[in-house]
Amino acid sequence: MARPRVTVVGLGPGDERYLTRGAERLLRDAPVARLRTARHPAADEFPDIPTYDEWYESATSFDDLYLRVVDDLARLAAASPVVYAVPGSPLVAERTVELLLARSDLDVDVIPAVSTVDVVCAALEIDPMAVSLTVCDAVSGDGSLYGPGALLILQTYSPEVLALVADRLVGVENVCVVRHAGMTDQSIRWMSVRDLHRVADADHLTSLYVPASRHAGVAVTELVDLMRRLRVACAWDRDQTHDSLVRHLLEETYEVIDAVTRYARAWEGDGDLTLARRDAEEELGDLLFQIVFHAELGSEAESFTLASIADSVHRKLVDRHPHVFGDVTVTTATDAESRWEQLKKSEKRRDSVTDGIAWELPGFVLHAKLLRKAASVGVTSLEPTEALARLRRAIDDLETPSEATWTDLVEGVSTLAKAANIDVEGIARSLALALRDEIRAREGLSSS
Repeated sequence: MARPRVTVVGLGPGDERYLTRGAERLLRDAPVARLRTARHPAADEFPDIPTYDEWYESATSFDDLYLRVVDDLARLAAASPVVYAVPGSPLVAERTVELLLARSDLDVDVIPAVSTVDVVCAALEIDPMAVSLTVCDAVSGDGSLYGPGALLILQTYSPEVLALVADRLVGVENVCVVRHAGMTDQSIRWMSVRDLHRVADADHLTSLYVPASRHAGVAVTELVDLMRRLRVACAWDRDQTHDSLVRHLLEETYEVIDAVTRYARAWEGDGDLTLARRDAEEELGDLLFQIVFHAELGSEAESFTLASIADSVHRKLVDRHPHVFGDVTVTTATDAESRWEQLKKSEKRRDSVTDGIAWELPGFVLHAKLLRKAASVGVTSLEPTEALARLRRAIDDLETPSEATWTDLVEGVSTLAKAANIDVEGIARSLALALRDEIRAREGLSSS
């Protein structure tokens, strides 16, 4: 007995001029045929073929609708072969065809057709290969939309969808709205991303073209390529190992701390913001290069890559934020931090939340970190009032100082700073830098 069969054809990207003879013949001769929708110019050629348009009104989501459509096509095909027609080309942004091809109980034939990509590229007079065109679905996902090259965004069928797309186009200024490409009423409009929500006539034959832009993915890929070239062409870079790079990683980290601290102060009005911004960008870049360097060494050893590092931290952040990506409810930052520690302990199969701490951290930083760990497991630390009282007693006892006195003094300072969300290590660093400037001034030198 023959297996159920569905033959999928495309109606093309516009009116009947783009409908292939093969598709037309199959639809007219089919004993059983269905159109996904009649909301397409070429569908006017087949007024007697049933559609699934009524189902759109009752569907709770597109996913539910498309699953129902595919189930119905399978039901029909069990009795007789079915010809199923979709707008555009069957394999371009057509979820029902994906679902059909995924079924093991059907034989599915896909007949090629002219796609929206073809007519938009012709309207804009661009070669998709020359611009490294990436085709995106406006209603799929919620993250940023980016290339590597130019973008063609489909399913931009309403001002509301265009407004959502605008929010996902990070760093893009101007885009092109292409409506009814290849038809007699074709329109091509360049506009600011900020004005996309004003496109009142957007419909199911509207697409969005976004020229290639400079975004993080492109920049980081080029940095990785540069790193690989340096490893081949530069004797110093070629000689480095994970161990030899550690001191550079540490130095760059401290330089970032210095730069972003100055930037934060300049942002508040204390210093030259332009200079501070430039320095912060430069130092963050130096630190990023150290990470890229280690990633390249890992890649050469077939151990890890920059992509696997990014994927790893992405998975970790999703897993550790069930209150964002799951159904867990967290009401305060303290609750979120406590849950983070417990998830981390479970995930890494550690006996203690203190496992994995870098014990070489500066003392105040280490103590503040342990205060957070203590709170996550219910260990009670000094209350601010008790810490203040202990600090005052320690100050009174400094006439006859002892190690216990200094212990109370340091613990009181650290606990109060943690309670007030003050970076006491940063304050100590600021004092040191201020003293440096005073020394240089006494020497007749300018501050560095």
